[in-house]
Amino acid sequence: MTTTAPVLVFMGVASTGKSTVAAMLSGRLGWAFEEGDDLHPEANVAKMAAGHALNDDDRWPWLDRIAEWIDERIAAGEPGIVTCSALRRSYRDVLRRDAVTFVHFAGERQLILDRMLRRQGHFMPPTLLDSQFATLEPLGADEKSIEIDISLTPAEQAAEIATRLRLQADI
Repeated sequence: MTTTAPVLVFMGVASTGKSTVAAMLSGRLGWAFEEGDDLHPEANVAKMAAGHALNDDDRWPWLDRIAEWIDERIAAGEPGIVTCSALRRSYRDVLRRDAVTFVHFAGERQLILDRMLRRQGHFMPPTLLDSQFATLEPLGADEKSIEIDISLTPAEQAAEIATRLRLQADI
């Protein structure tokens, strides 16, 4: 019997720490890591930087790129971690595979806003946070997932993910 290497999709609204924890955990595990924001078409980045929320037509090509990255990991038999807001179920459906687990970074709006206001050099302005929360749909019982509390430190979050998903005991 063969098992497929896991691919984790770190998801949630902006400024929850997805990229920080993904980089930390992928480094500790030696897994491939892809920053989902880097897969956005330039037009999407420009639109968000100008303070405009993306619509579904903007998101589909981006989600297709992330799905391709996931499929490449699975085809190669390699584990990986990719960041992607994956706010709607329909977006997660594009990414969902048997090997995929969604890791939802969740927390209080004010904590997220505070982090967003301190963040330097990112294209996502704080004015779009409410649109992200309005778009976020809860994960369904049929979506393989765990939720991570963003009030924990990044190291604590990485350790919790590793423990809950039984990735490696010494994280």
